[in-house]
Amino acid sequence: MRDTSDTGRPQAIVTLQDVEKYYGEYHALRGISAEIRQGEFFSLLGPSGCGKTTLLRAIAGFEDISSGTIRLDGRDMEGVAPNRRPTNLVFQSYAIFPHLTVSQNVGFGLRKAKMSPEDKRRAVGEALEMVGLGDFGARAAHALSGGQRQRVALARALILKPRVLLLDEPLSALDKKMRQVMQVELIKLQREVGITFILVTHDQEEALVMSDRIAVMFEGGIAQLDDPETLYRRPASRRVAEFIGMMNFLPAQVTGTGPERIEAEVAGLGRVTLDAGQCPGEARPGAAAVGLRPESLTILFDSGVAHDREVRGTVAEVTYYGDMTYYDIALDGAPDTVSVSARNMPGRRVLERGETTALAWDPRALSLFC
Repeated sequence: MRDTSDTGRPQAIVTLQDVEKYYGEYHALRGISAEIRQGEFFSLLGPSGCGKTTLLRAIAGFEDISSGTIRLDGRDMEGVAPNRRPTNLVFQSYAIFPHLTVSQNVGFGLRKAKMSPEDKRRAVGEALEMVGLGDFGARAAHALSGGQRQRVALARALILKPRVLLLDEPLSALDKKMRQVMQVELIKLQREVGITFILVTHDQEEALVMSDRIAVMFEGGIAQLDDPETLYRRPASRRVAEFIGMMNFLPAQVTGTGPERIEAEVAGLGRVTLDAGQCPGEARPGAAAVGLRPESLTILFDSGVAHDREVRGTVAEVTYYGDMTYYDIALDGAPDTVSVSARNMPGRRVLERGETTALAWDPRALSLFC
């Protein structure tokens, strides 16, 4: 059972306070402050070089920080060696010993533990069962597939019963189909063992699928920390919006602001009224941009159905994915095409380039970036 605070939310097991890291003059981590809750699946997401792996290694104790505080389970980790911390790290390369069997790999961390041989065998068996490799103990490690090697690395980390499991892009070496399978397996495993997982990834879809909360990082700092739906639907900045999923941007002119409503003229859409909460910053009259996701524009295949908000456009490009088709559509009055997604339903034809079509849209799906 998770420990909870007076608010009913799980307590923080990792607390980061003003964490800074310099490599000479290079500023790798810039004032990182966050709380990671007990029992949650937490992701550090960002492009290469943003500091996410540096932060993970600092939590693990493999990187010293220049200033600030890292607390694990309420204890300040300054000067605490990696092997004395309640964490374990699964490396991107898995670090499997090819000359050992699966069981020997999984039990490697127990070699100095004060346990009887029988207890060690039992612990290895339980760890292998946990990751679905109960019958693989005697197999040579070099004979494993990529997905099986990843499971062995997880079992080896979990056998030490860490309070926090740290995952440094553990799925990046797998092909797309196996990666999707292992995403689901990791989610199930995390729920089963009930410990905190902290995942480093540059894959936005992976983070959205797997995480309870996500910290989006740029240039050593956290740009936004939220649950996946909030990140996707209400990005805190245009930069976050561009990084998370696909987003269309249309030029806009803010014509009026108030405590609850914002008026704007949007290229291709016309005059719109937005709630103040649809603008993550301070709305002010003048030039701005409106963002909307491809699924927020609906192609009206049945042109006889009237909608409150309709615009017309011409299909410029068609990309067919099987279950979905993505269209680049030139809207009247917009300088650039917008991407529109449509699910391929039985009996619904795929539009062709050059066709004109009507699109419906909802002002509630817009985000305003001033």
